[in-house]
Amino acid sequence: MPERLVAPAKVTLSLRVTGVRPDGFHLIDAEMVTIDLHDVLEVEPLHTGSPAELVVHGPEGRRPTDPEDLVLRALARTGRSARVHLHKRIPAGAGLGGGSADAAAILRWAAREDTSALDPDGAAALGADVPFCVVGGRARVRGIGEQVDPLPHVDAELTLVTPPLHCSTPVVYRMWDELGAPTGEHGNDLEPAALAAYPELAGFRDRLAEETGCPPRLAGSGSTWFVEGAHPGPGRTVVRTVAPDGPF
Repeated sequence: MPERLVAPAKVTLSLRVTGVRPDGFHLIDAEMVTIDLHDVLEVEPLHTGSPAELVVHGPEGRRPTDPEDLVLRALARTGRSARVHLHKRIPAGAGLGGGSADAAAILRWAAREDTSALDPDGAAALGADVPFCVVGGRARVRGIGEQVDPLPHVDAELTLVTPPLHCSTPVVYRMWDELGAPTGEHGNDLEPAALAAYPELAGFRDRLAEETGCPPRLAGSGSTWFVEGAHPGPGRTVVRTVAPDGPF
């Protein structure tokens, strides 16, 4: 029988860009938290040597599989093969780590037989958010994402607004470079770069501020805006932070 895995999303509460490596990768100092919005993976192991299979299900139904999907890359990195049905609930390109969460779920699954699957450098090779998603909870994240230092859990509610807009993380970082490495006023250095690359984000920010009376912050490279507290309403999603041993 397929095994059910839960892949919770994350919110980047703050992000400072602290430098750029010679290879072009940006160094960060960020605080991230796991939230109770999550994808679900149904994983059925296949014989060694059998090609991995991935079927993705989303709100619009089944969609084609990208050969570079992080689930397939995570399986290849761990030397495991499986048939995976991925039920997407975390919006793509929203700064909530959906693909990274899916990859992290596969790494944790593979680590039951081989703990080397949880190597932070190997996880970071899949994506900068993957090491945090492996650990979960609340943490300070540094380097290119491979340095994850757990912090005490803080039970909190956040209200999210995710525009129907895919923000490309590489595009936002390139814009940050082009703007001369700006510092974000609200704790996220990528916020001015994301607004420059995707000006339409500003309207969603302003609407959320008007409707909640709270100053919105951008989650990572976007496109999701969030405010503290529960403010239910049309187009808004209220989530809770989750500890590493959370209720999944």
